[in-house]
Amino acid sequence: MRHSRSKLILIAFSAALVLFLMLGTLLGRGAGPENVYSHLSVFTEVLSRIKSEYVEEPDMQDVTLGAVHGLLEAIDPYASYLNREQYEQYTRMMKNNGKGSVGLILSRRVGYVSVVDAIPGSPAARAGIDTGDMIEAIDGVATRDMPLAFAEMLLKGAPGSEVRLSVLRVRESAEPQEIRLVREEVRYPPVRSEIIQEGIGHVRVQSLEPGKAAEVARHLESLMKQGASKIILDLRDSAAGEPKEGLELADLFLDQGTLSSLRGQKVEKQEFTASREKTVCRLPLVVVINRGTARGAELAAAALLENKRAEVVGERSYGDAALRRPVPLDDGGAVILSVAKFYSPGGKAVQDTGVTPTVVAMAREPVSESERAIEPQAELPLSQDTVLQKAIEVLTKGARLVAQDTSGDEGVSGRPPHPLPVPGPRP
Repeated sequence: MRHSRSKLILIAFSAALVLFLMLGTLLGRGAGPENVYSHLSVFTEVLSRIKSEYVEEPDMQDVTLGAVHGLLEAIDPYASYLNREQYEQYTRMMKNNGKGSVGLILSRRVGYVSVVDAIPGSPAARAGIDTGDMIEAIDGVATRDMPLAFAEMLLKGAPGSEVRLSVLRVRESAEPQEIRLVREEVRYPPVRSEIIQEGIGHVRVQSLEPGKAAEVARHLESLMKQGASKIILDLRDSAAGEPKEGLELADLFLDQGTLSSLRGQKVEKQEFTASREKTVCRLPLVVVINRGTARGAELAAAALLENKRAEVVGERSYGDAALRRPVPLDDGGAVILSVAKFYSPGGKAVQDTGVTPTVVAMAREPVSESERAIEPQAELPLSQDTVLQKAIEVLTKGARLVAQDTSGDEGVSGRPPHPLPVPGPRP
């Protein structure tokens, strides 16, 4: 119990240090060097007081590292500080693409590693790990203040090897559950399409690695030959892949207009525009998203929404659309940072805001034992898929087929919350 209390106090001190650093950064913008240094002196004094006045001399390395991780999380939930050894491991991992994985896409929330999504069909998806779940420990190593990139490294390994996760499920018990996963070579699911109702074609896209937009184009052409007169583009749980592939996807439906822009302090600004030559489908369109929609998929949704090309049905997307790079440090380590963000046609940083649907539709929780017995992340029958039913309704009942400005209309565009439990320390 004493250890837990000390841990809490150290975490509180770390949070205070983060606030001092952020305050100094904010007040230092546009101010002279003297102001910046005065706030840094406050930070130094707090460190000194902790060392001299705290009930027992703390491990100052833990305190300062906690402050660094907290500062990075405050500005970028995907950022990581890696020391020399960790950065060398990270570099080797990036060069070795043949390792096994459990199929998790990660972020950071309230100091812990959080799940953006589990790649459909992966070991994590088959175990039912879902968006918003928190990973408290990996093979017994707590993820509190663990660099995000290091957590991703721990999840990789030889195919067939096992990894133990302590998972706090967002929709279930407040107590973490131990889940054992076997790593494997994770394959992204293919694009699927079908006529789900007379005249309505459904295209399911669950990842956007390079080449996926061209695959979608072939499915669209097939659906139109089968008589589709309306299209549902289903991007739920599509979090893997490249942001720019999402722009290629949006270009299949747009003759003209801005798709996105990329901006950063030291990255040359880029504008991405639609090309008429790439347009494949001009049919009425609804895009379906959920809280597991991220990166390229949410860029596609934002482009189609803000160009008034489609309605967007579902839940607010996760918010992950940036260009990330390791920034080497003098000590041999590195900070992995978002050096540029993708912006929607209307000028919103998608990583900061996500994409808010014009028609909110929440997935229905299973109510019967037979429904609960369905394999996690398996496709629901159309009769049970309430979100897809809402998309069909939008297409068939004369609802708006182009997005309108719904700012201020909480009943239509209000942001559904992401329920995120906060793990507490235990003795």
